[in-house]
Amino acid sequence: MATILYVDDEPAIGLILEDTLERAGHATVGAHSVPEALQALARGNIDLIISDYRMPGLTGLEFLELLQQEGYEVPLIMLTGYATIEQAVAAIKAGAVDYITKPVRPEQLELSVAQALEVVRLRRENDALRREVMEFRNERMIIGESLQIRRVFQTVTTAAPTRATVLLEGESGTGKELFARAIHDASDRRDRPFIKLNCAALPEGLVESALFGHEKGAFTGAIKRVEGAFERAHRGTLLLDEISEMRLDLQAKLLRVLQEQEFERVGGSSPIKVDVRIIATTNRNLAAHAAQGHFRQDLFFRLSVLPISLPPLRERPGDIALLAQRFVIRIAHEIGKEIRGLAPETVEMLQRYEWPGNVRELQHAIERAVILSPDAILQPSAFDGQRFGLTSRGTGPVPARSASSVALEELAGAPPATTAEAVVLTSLDVADAESRLIERALEVSGGNRTRAAELLGMSVRTLRNKLNGPPRGSAIS
Repeated sequence: MATILYVDDEPAIGLILEDTLERAGHATVGAHSVPEALQALARGNIDLIISDYRMPGLTGLEFLELLQQEGYEVPLIMLTGYATIEQAVAAIKAGAVDYITKPVRPEQLELSVAQALEVVRLRRENDALRREVMEFRNERMIIGESLQIRRVFQTVTTAAPTRATVLLEGESGTGKELFARAIHDASDRRDRPFIKLNCAALPEGLVESALFGHEKGAFTGAIKRVEGAFERAHRGTLLLDEISEMRLDLQAKLLRVLQEQEFERVGGSSPIKVDVRIIATTNRNLAAHAAQGHFRQDLFFRLSVLPISLPPLRERPGDIALLAQRFVIRIAHEIGKEIRGLAPETVEMLQRYEWPGNVRELQHAIERAVILSPDAILQPSAFDGQRFGLTSRGTGPVPARSASSVALEELAGAPPATTAEAVVLTSLDVADAESRLIERALEVSGGNRTRAAELLGMSVRTLRNKLNGPPRGSAIS
């Protein structure tokens, strides 16, 4: 059921319109002139207007112009007893969705109303989709005005329209995936697939299948043919996340695909041609990693046609306030809480912190503070006091002390200070130090290996290998 406003100076026509519309299941509101119609519109909840073309005072065309000037987006059907082609064309050009003639035939009116209400439905659906798209774009928006970020933007803008392979290097949490998506969205492949594959998160036995797909019966459990990432990314972009963790034997196959733009599925014998742009990411110095023999030199040169290094958050403290405010608004909206912003002393505190987890860590810290804050403006006390070096009352910072200085003091016999991240070493054995750091990271992350790997600055796969390897130094359970 819709609420329909009819505007006609003839009472008999108004009765016919009202009777026909109400029998069709709609609610009606009547008006005899444009001023009355505007008053009805001001009260709201009008889905459709049916207006006479000729009325005393303002005409139907002038009414249409007023609707546009006042910002009303309500569809209007023009009604007239003096039908001419010129009038019909003028009405449609002015914005009417339909044009019907008197005497009003109920069947014609019902059909015209149904079509107009479909326009209303489609407009509302489009508006909802547009809002969703804007929210999705805002979610992926890269925030920053620092010189370092502007330089990265400039490189991304230059690289995006090309077909060149891009290597994004940066610490965990610096937004490598966001920049990869930005390159794809700014390229001529933006309407094609954007496929992501995390080379560190996949079990070793499934990486090749995930990349190239497999044929039915290729291995135990292969009950049907499956397309791999390259095939699904045809004519689009393939993001190879944490490329440094890929096995050396697979690196050779990947190099061949990049050079020939063709591959074979696991268990298959027919080459498949693809057109895929590659963007690779790593949190390592891939050149040094290759020089040490852990990564193929020829693949490194093939991937780093356009290398882009993303700055850590500690090197662009001026962006912290912008990012924090953005996170506050979004998270508060998501959880339905009234948080308007951050206090100046909160911003200063956030800018003093080193942010080893970069933007991702900032987002998590803001989320926690928004959830816990009793105030509409985030105060320092809403944040983790141990992380940010606050006193027990949250009123000021205590002197910053690194974990390394704590360890050295312990070795010298001094009592260690209380800090959430301190790791006490009883020797200078590197294996023992690594074991204790992994143990501490697992404690801090509550056993979450992904979070622990981020804190340690290594991939999940590397952490898994270290945990599964033979014990070195103190045991790790």
